[in-house]
Amino acid sequence: MLARHDAMIRPRALLLAPMVLAGCSVGPDYRPGTPAELGVPDAYSVPATATAEDLTRWWDRFNDPVLARLVTQARTANTDLAQSVARLRQAREALVQSRSSLLPTISGSGGYNRSFNLVGGQSNLTLPDGTVTTISRSAGDSFSLGLDAQYQLGLFGEVRRTVEATRAEEQAAGFDYAAVLVSVEGEVARNYVLARAYQAQVENARASLAIQDDNLEIAGFRVQAGLVSSVDVEQARAQRAQTAATIPTLEQQYAAAVARLGVLTGQAPGALRAEMAAVRPIPTGPQTVGVGIPADTLRQRPDVLSAERALAAATARIGVAKAQLYPALAITGNIQTNATSIGNLGDAITGGLFAGLTQAIFNGGRLRSQVRSAEAATDAAFATYKGTVLTALEDVENAIVALDTARQREAQFRIAYDAANNSAILARSQYRTGLADFTTLNQQESALLSARNGLTQARSDQATALVALYAALGGGWEAAAIPDARTASAATAAGAPRASTESN
Repeated sequence: MLARHDAMIRPRALLLAPMVLAGCSVGPDYRPGTPAELGVPDAYSVPATATAEDLTRWWDRFNDPVLARLVTQARTANTDLAQSVARLRQAREALVQSRSSLLPTISGSGGYNRSFNLVGGQSNLTLPDGTVTTISRSAGDSFSLGLDAQYQLGLFGEVRRTVEATRAEEQAAGFDYAAVLVSVEGEVARNYVLARAYQAQVENARASLAIQDDNLEIAGFRVQAGLVSSVDVEQARAQRAQTAATIPTLEQQYAAAVARLGVLTGQAPGALRAEMAAVRPIPTGPQTVGVGIPADTLRQRPDVLSAERALAAATARIGVAKAQLYPALAITGNIQTNATSIGNLGDAITGGLFAGLTQAIFNGGRLRSQVRSAEAATDAAFATYKGTVLTALEDVENAIVALDTARQREAQFRIAYDAANNSAILARSQYRTGLADFTTLNQQESALLSARNGLTQARSDQATALVALYAALGGGWEAAAIPDARTASAATAAGAPRASTESN
């Protein structure tokens, strides 16, 4: 009785063995690096607000409707984003393909055959030599159907490790899209700030020109009255010309910024000239930003998240390479039926099942070299991940320092502008009454223009540094902003030409 029981168990054990082995995956299991391994400190080395805040729509904090509209348009029409969406679609299809390896491949076939037989005794046929023979013609039909199945059973996890790697790569592609999104938003805001700053500097130059025109006229009157020499007139002309010469350069820089905004929003370079023509002040954001702690940045920065997923994919590839050192099991099966009529196809069905085990015996060290190569790729991925983390922290600290510096400079330039303005008013009054020469007036007017432009530049630098800080913190995206497969396909197809299927 016991022998019979063992005989019943043994075949079941043989059938269950592959299923048990299929749960074994060679290679290291992925473990993300700890903050200590990545060199992440507990706090930033520069003064920062340790409380994090939601920065998903940071551009709204500048209270500039034109800026908000341009950023929103760029999020949907930018061509770099369209490329990222296409790459994301490719990654998701690669995941679908790798997942299909977990299931058997089944294919069907069908056939129809009509055969003819020539036998003597039925009809007359004259041969080329004049001989007459009697033949008869008979025909037969046959039908066949078949079903083939193939299944590669990953005994040591090569299939599951491949799926694990492609899943991580698909997630990395999603974070790459988010990184491009953050970059595009920052570029739109930065160029918008530059455009408004150039507008302000042009206005500064034109305001100075109006004053210098008055000074030139006063100098002319004083020369005619014999109170001063013509040197004053020539100095006034030279100063006015130098100020006027700065305007074309500023207008060219303004035009370049506006053209860049047009391209960033998926339009022609000149599409925004009319909308941007109205002069608006340089946008100012909030005085405080919730930076949080370094660990918050790592969780929010999409480029850091992408590098982490790339490390996970590289780690899984080690398992794929190691599995090649072990046996591989493939199972194939087929079912066939043949009949002389369609109605009889089910009368006789034949089939077969085959399981084959293969094992690499000698390959000149190629397979083990592939394992070492995968391990080296993982080491490189970890170094890239750590470098991305440290660069992210560097970006945040640099932006914090730049913002603080710009605010200090703005405060000092505000004082300098107030003092230069008072000095210029006094110098103009003294020149008119003959208490000061034109050289003194010229110096005070130049100092006023310099202080006014310095104040404008400091305000521009402050807004630009604030934009850079938002981007460094990883603001401007959320998981829901990453398109899913259906949305990504529709978004890309909407702006892409269809490939023609017609031949010329």
